[in-house]
Amino acid sequence: MAKTAVADIIIPTEFERYAIERTAELSRFAQSGIVENAPEFDELAAGGGREVKMPFWKDLTATRQILSDSGSLNVNKITTDQDIARIHNDAQVWSVNHLAKVASGEDPMQAIVDLVGNYWARTDEGIIISCLKGIFGAGSMVDNLLAIHSESVAAQNAATRLNGSTFVDACARLGDAADRLTAVAMHSATEAALRKLDLIDFIPDSEGKAMLRVFQGRRVIVDDSLSYRAGTTNGQVYTTYLFGAGAFGKGVAPLDGTALQGGFGTEGVEVARVPLDSDTVLINRRRYILHPRGVKFTSASVAGDSPTNTELENGANWTRVWENKNVRLVAITHNN
Repeated sequence: MAKTAVADIIIPTEFERYAIERTAELSRFAQSGIVENAPEFDELAAGGGREVKMPFWKDLTATRQILSDSGSLNVNKITTDQDIARIHNDAQVWSVNHLAKVASGEDPMQAIVDLVGNYWARTDEGIIISCLKGIFGAGSMVDNLLAIHSESVAAQNAATRLNGSTFVDACARLGDAADRLTAVAMHSATEAALRKLDLIDFIPDSEGKAMLRVFQGRRVIVDDSLSYRAGTTNGQVYTTYLFGAGAFGKGVAPLDGTALQGGFGTEGVEVARVPLDSDTVLINRRRYILHPRGVKFTSASVAGDSPTNTELENGANWTRVWENKNVRLVAITHNN
């Protein structure tokens, strides 16, 4: 009887599709255009292996040559490089006890269905933040980083804080490509400091939802899981990130929809019963790519089949391979 009730709520293939679509809908990074769901990444995620290699032609850089009747032209060549993305394989398990349903008068399994999109959206945002920590810990990203912070309160001033002037300097890290930056993510303490300076604008959402925060024409994402640390003397140092549209590409591989032998569900969504404990268990598995375009993941110190968040935060695992103006990411370390 319990299996029938669960089956009425959870149709595995529909649940998996719902979770994928709902996650993208709820992610603030996806809403702001920072994460782009890319069909080519879907195909790559569906392939085998632990990583995918994406070769590209590097730009032509030969210097100008002048024709002459007394010498020959120098011959140049075009070269290649490759971006590398790691494939993530995640799973999560939720359990519902028979007595929980009886005592509450509601169905906990239905609540799981309603909340799973929010859970995976937060998981994706955590991965993005871990990637950012690692990316800007790599020496190859120095041209995309503006470090203006002071390590002590005594030395803090307008030049060490994020404000209208220093934000322009951060955008200028991309030179004439600065207009590609369309969004900015910051800690709530930074957003509060900017509001006190009257630098945050609020515009109505087109769908009539909450007002959108904007800073110098860029959409603002406020997230308290973004980096900040204590200064070496005192005070605090914050990191704010600027993004261009599609800075991260995402692709999802729907898992095998064939019914499992000896169980209920598929590889993507499986429901099991532990009758002696009166428990119903829901397992949701994912295989996907969530990758910053133009910065390859070198897997220098990954122990398992998929990198952990801690391994993503290791700067030794990242190398910029695109020209810095084409990598749609900038970081600024500052005081508030």
